[in-house]
Amino acid sequence: MQELHDAPLAPLTTFRLGGPATRLLTATTDDEVVAAVREADETGTPLLLIGGGSNLVIGDKGFDGTALRIATSGFRLDGTRLELAAGEVWTDAVARTVAAGLAGVECLAGIPGSAGATPVQNVGAYGQEVSSTITEVVAYDRHRGETVTLTNAECAFSYRHSLFKEHPDRYVVLRVRFLLEDAEGLSAPVRYAETARALGVEAGDRAELGAVRATVLALRGGKGMVLDADDHDTWSAGSFFTNPILDDTAYEAFLGRVRERLGDGAVAPAYPAGEGRTKTSAAWLIDRAGFTKGYGSGPARISTKHTLALTNRGGATTEDLLALAREVVAGVREAFGVTLVNEPVTVGVDL
Repeated sequence: MQELHDAPLAPLTTFRLGGPATRLLTATTDDEVVAAVREADETGTPLLLIGGGSNLVIGDKGFDGTALRIATSGFRLDGTRLELAAGEVWTDAVARTVAAGLAGVECLAGIPGSAGATPVQNVGAYGQEVSSTITEVVAYDRHRGETVTLTNAECAFSYRHSLFKEHPDRYVVLRVRFLLEDAEGLSAPVRYAETARALGVEAGDRAELGAVRATVLALRGGKGMVLDADDHDTWSAGSFFTNPILDDTAYEAFLGRVRERLGDGAVAPAYPAGEGRTKTSAAWLIDRAGFTKGYGSGPARISTKHTLALTNRGGATTEDLLALAREVVAGVREAFGVTLVNEPVTVGVDL
């Protein structure tokens, strides 16, 4: 297991931000991961887990403790059953499932990060979520000091949430198991309207599997959501804020604020989110509150391609990024009475 001291963490994140860790370990096997976690717990050392670094905002002072980079590998396909090691690169794993003719995660192509992070955030995009195909998650339970296997139901998945996110200091994901579908070269039903339009099919129809993946990659690329070292619009954590979910009372108050600000004819995006709950669009809120694409004058700005992504234009600090995020949150709250919640995990800083 590789060990470094006073190790820079910024290169391990897609934001390319953050100070150093006192100690950085790189684990390439499950046993090494468990050993490193146990050591930290037994010695009372603060522990930071790093996978693909695509969902992390690390403070400029860095991390005073042990950062553990999970770099395990393992892609095992048995019929329609897939098992991924936590350190597998997610977008590469999606490409391999599509090449094998299996449907279920093709709309999640291009999402940066590692496979182990997908159940934590219940990663989703373009009408798919990993919770629809995950059957089990193998994790190290730090409270019990043993490896456990959790069923889909036990993972308590919901919108961008899970048991693992609810208890961030308890579970360390080691392996993720999926049940995919052999639809004879076709995708799962295309649920997302934008994807369906781009493919020339009706929502709910299936399409050629490779075409769906390629279409999603093109859509994501047009929004700066596919990693490219030469494109500062991708120096981000993807969507920085989750889409707000409002109960009936809050939703009615929100609609009133929309009419006041934009006029009686204004229509805000609305999607059912369970009984008595409605989801609206964070990107729409940000844009209508006056924070348009490219907003900002410093080294941290809103993406020129997508209002939901905050970016490092090169030379930014984490504090630059947080100042922009706080400005956006305050502006949306003032305009619409809705408080945006950050999607990336913050380390050593608060929004």
